[in-house]
Amino acid sequence: MGIRIHRPTSAGRRNSSASDFADVTRSTPERSLLETLPRSAGRNHHGHITSRRRGNGVKRRYRVIDWRRDKDGMVARVDSVEYDPNRSARIALLVYTDGEKRYMLAPRDIKVGQEVMSGPAAEPRTGNCKALKDIPVGLFVHGVELAPGRGAQMGRSAGAQIQYAGRDNGYAQLVLPSGEMRLVPEDCRAVIGQVGNVEWNLIRWGKAGRMRHRGRRPKVRGSAMNPYSHPHGGGEGRTGAGRPPVSPWGKLAKGGKTRDRKKSSGQLILRRRTK
Repeated sequence: MGIRIHRPTSAGRRNSSASDFADVTRSTPERSLLETLPRSAGRNHHGHITSRRRGNGVKRRYRVIDWRRDKDGMVARVDSVEYDPNRSARIALLVYTDGEKRYMLAPRDIKVGQEVMSGPAAEPRTGNCKALKDIPVGLFVHGVELAPGRGAQMGRSAGAQIQYAGRDNGYAQLVLPSGEMRLVPEDCRAVIGQVGNVEWNLIRWGKAGRMRHRGRRPKVRGSAMNPYSHPHGGGEGRTGAGRPPVSPWGKLAKGGKTRDRKKSSGQLILRRRTK
């Protein structure tokens, strides 16, 4: 992937860039792997807003991704690399020897025509999926499960890679991109390699309209609100918050710990993430 710098033909084009999509080999998705993607606008099943500043955006259809990679022992050929509007990473269309088609996250430097495989018999190569107990220690992986059979939950965004640091007493030691070190059952599966589209974080969006296309609505400062809307609101003229930055519900917004201390998986964290 490369970055294409826009010419400053307008104020919105100035200081903006986009992907050149050089790694994309197919422009139309596989119809059999498409699903409707209803718009929630940040609301849960009760209709309450649980994710603020979400709504509108370009209409999209969901690409069904094979997060489990459970078709063991059967070789699949990479038919194409495609753009997915629902995520930062690219996706690769796999065609198995029995004719079935599935999508997976496209690892870095994967090529059309390359063969991938899942299961214990797969070689430790980029794009192959194996249990952590069958992967050599020291490799970088992505798409890691937290529980066997649950499907990939960690290392799914563009450029993500997790270092496989060690293995002991039925657990694998993983170092996440955030710096956190945690234990994962060695029966959990992972895909070898790094997620592609590494330069995605270098894109400069340039104008607010591109954020609106992605479904991101404007953000209002708490100090500009009324006191009943935000703890930072109120006062005559422009005033400071007068307190540490907090959310609209009074929770610390910068540096405050939000993870539940009673969460059962917390005991598997060996080292917390770096701030």
